[in-house]
Amino acid sequence: MAHIPDGVLSLPVLAASGVVAAGLTLVAVKRMNYDRIPQAAVLAAAFFVASLVTVPVGPSSVHLILNGLMGVLLGWAAVPALLVALCMQAVFFGYGGLSVLGVNALNLALPALLCAWFIAPRLRAAQGRAVLYWGAAAGALGVGLTGVMVMLSLVASGPEYLPAGRVVLVTYLPLLLVEAAVTAWALSFMKRVAPELLTPGENE
Repeated sequence: MAHIPDGVLSLPVLAASGVVAAGLTLVAVKRMNYDRIPQAAVLAAAFFVASLVTVPVGPSSVHLILNGLMGVLLGWAAVPALLVALCMQAVFFGYGGLSVLGVNALNLALPALLCAWFIAPRLRAAQGRAVLYWGAAAGALGVGLTGVMVMLSLVASGPEYLPAGRVVLVTYLPLLLVEAAVTAWALSFMKRVAPELLTPGENE
């Protein structure tokens, strides 16, 4: 459940996250590599579709997030790409909501940026099986940090959400393994057939 729905979080959490998300988006748009816009559109569409295929896990459900993959491939462009996809899901399918758009965007975009900063350079220099390992690390880090941030978002709105936050975090564990495998395979494939996709752009 990367999409926290409307009506759950407190007003201070919504307001603070909205301001931070707006500021982060402005910085991202200013620093993004505009040559990556077509790539960002494709990955935003992949995220949009993948998020619609949910698998029940206990009392919650999970779906592929792909924010680690997007962070490694897009850098700063992952922020507006994720925001646009989340906005479209909220408007057309009622996933999450517009009032929680800032929270949901931060929960996905910040882990993506961390993957871009810490894993992408190592992935570009990697060869052989190391590509798989760093790809898996990107997928696992993106999902793992998103799960932690979703839990913290709930707890910040009230301690009564702590049990729900723990349940949500546990449901992310099987997704973490799946996402690590999918991201590792995808990045290994791109490294072999189109390594230019992993080339850093200006400001990245």
